[in-house]
Amino acid sequence: MSLKLNHIHHVAIICSDYARSRAFYTEVLGLTVVAETYRATRDSWKLDLAVNGHYQIELFSFPDAPVRPSWPEAQGLRHLAFAVEDVSTARQVLLDAGIEVEAVRVDDLTGKRFVFFSDPDGLPLELYEQ
Repeated sequence: MSLKLNHIHHVAIICSDYARSRAFYTEVLGLTVVAETYRATRDSWKLDLAVNGHYQIELFSFPDAPVRPSWPEAQGLRHLAFAVEDVSTARQVLLDAGIEVEAVRVDDLTGKRFVFFSDPDGLPLELYEQ
């Protein structure tokens, strides 16, 4: 018997500054709030976000969470990628919002264009052109 995975259910992100990250993911990236819960026993916020109605992201705040260095080429989870129709247009939207974005690259295997940028905690994010 083999494990049958249906799809990715969610991606969980722990942030250092909940208000700043909430604004980034909802106002800059335009993700939709599905639910927002404060868990007093953990002194933690949990924000459920949807990307175009799919693939929920859970944004957490935990007091005193340790810092984890992260770059696109570091060991571990490499990055979270969002599909876009036009990477240059999407890149410009981020630049206009004051977000630092790398230059457009081309995937050697697929010929598709992509760019990397970071969330407020330096987590690597990617825009990948479909």
